[in-house]
Amino acid sequence: MGFEKNIYDYSLSQMGRTVKNDTISDELFKKYMVNRGLRDINGKGVLTGLTNISEINSFEEKDGKRIPIDGELWYRGYTVERLIKMFGEDRFGYEVLTYLLLFGELPNEEERGNFLKILSEARDLPTNFVRDVIMKAPTKDVMNSMTRSILTLASYDPYAQRTDLGNVIRQSIMLIATFPMLAIYGYHAYNHFENMESMYIHRPDPEMSTAENILMMLRPDKQFTTTEARVLQAALMLHMEHGGGNNSTFTTRVVTSSGSDTYATIAAAMSSLKGPRHGGANLKVMEMMDNIRENVHDWSDDEEIEKYLTRMIKGSVFDHKGLIYGMGHAVYSLSDPRERVFKRFVDRLCVEKGRETDLMLYKKIEDIAPRVIAKERKIYKGVSPNVDFYSGFVYDMLDIPIELYTPFFALARITGWSAHRLEEIVGMGKILRPAYMSVMKRME
Repeated sequence: MGFEKNIYDYSLSQMGRTVKNDTISDELFKKYMVNRGLRDINGKGVLTGLTNISEINSFEEKDGKRIPIDGELWYRGYTVERLIKMFGEDRFGYEVLTYLLLFGELPNEEERGNFLKILSEARDLPTNFVRDVIMKAPTKDVMNSMTRSILTLASYDPYAQRTDLGNVIRQSIMLIATFPMLAIYGYHAYNHFENMESMYIHRPDPEMSTAENILMMLRPDKQFTTTEARVLQAALMLHMEHGGGNNSTFTTRVVTSSGSDTYATIAAAMSSLKGPRHGGANLKVMEMMDNIRENVHDWSDDEEIEKYLTRMIKGSVFDHKGLIYGMGHAVYSLSDPRERVFKRFVDRLCVEKGRETDLMLYKKIEDIAPRVIAKERKIYKGVSPNVDFYSGFVYDMLDIPIELYTPFFALARITGWSAHRLEEIVGMGKILRPAYMSVMKRME
C-alpha cells in the first residue's frame, strides 16, 4: 500500500541521523569502565543478584588466580550429571526436575504422584482456544505465535493480575503444562494454512510424559520409540535452567520485580529468548553443518576439515561472520557440562537412526574447531562445544521442523523462568534498575 511505502522511505531517510546521534565511542566505555553486555573482558558477568535455584562454575580460585575448569551446572544442589543418572531413563524425569526447580526439593513418591496428576490435569486449553486464537493468525514465527497465545490466556484467567505466591504457582504450572500445545499447535496451523499441508490436532494423553506427548502431538501417526522419547527428555532436562544471568531469565526477574503479572512476564522472556544471540544458536549450527557437508569433500580428512574451518573463522566462507557456531560459551571455559552429558544420548539416537557418519563429522569438528579458534583468536577462557552444537542435530533426527527449534528451547526453559519468578516474588525487594551514565551533549 502507498502509505506503507511512504513510511518505509521516510524511515530510511532518517537512518543516518539516528546512527549519528546514537553512536557512543568505545573510548567512552573504557573511560567510564562500563562492562558492555554486563560482562568483563574475561566474560565474567557483573553480579546483580543471588539465587538458590542453580549454579554455574567454570573457574576456580587458586593462589589468587582464576583457573579454568570443566564446567559444572547444578540444579538445587545437584549436578546435572547426577540428576541425569538418577532420572534420565525415568519416563517422567523432566517432570521430577520441574518439581525440584519449582519447590527446591526432590519429591517423594506421594508428592511425585500428586504433581504428575496436577500437570496432567493442567494440559488443557480454554474451549475453542486453538480455533479462535492459535489458528486465527498462523505464522512461521512460532515464538511470536506462542507469545500471542500466552498474553491471550490472561484474558481467560479471572485472577490474571494477582501476584500472590499461590496464584503465581498455579499460573506457572498451567503454563508449563500447556507450552508444548501452544508450540506444536502453532506449528500445525502454520503448516496447514501457509504450506498447504494436512491439518491434525492431537490432544495430549494424560498417561504420557511431557516428552512423549510432544512427539505424539507432533506426528501424524502419533508413533515414537522409547529412545526418541528419552533423548528428547534429556534435551529438555538440560535446557530447563541455566542460572539467573542468562538474558531471558534475567528478563523474567526484571519484569517480575516491577510487579507485573505472570503472563506479561513470560511473554517478555519469550521475546528475549527468540533473539538469535540467545535461543536461535542451534539453527545457526545446522546451517553451518549443511555448508560444511557441501564444501568438505572427504569427511574423514582432518586436514581438509581444518582448512575449511580456518577459512570460516577468517570470515571468507559460510556467512562471513568469522564464527564457528556451537563453539564457545559466554560462561563455560574448558567444557559445557550439558554437552558432555548430552553426547551419550546423541550416540544412542544416531545408532537407531543410522546417522553414524554424520556423528563422525560432528565429533571431528568438535575436536578440530577449538584448535582452529585458538590459532586465530585471543582466547581468555578457553573454548569448547556447547550444548547447542548437538541439539539441532538431535532435533533433525527426531524430524522436528526447524520452525520449532527455538520454541522447543522455550518448552524446557519455562520451568527455569517460573522458578526464578517465584524466587523473585518471595524475596521481593526493589525494582531492578541498573544505572546508565549519560554522555549526552547539552545544548546551550
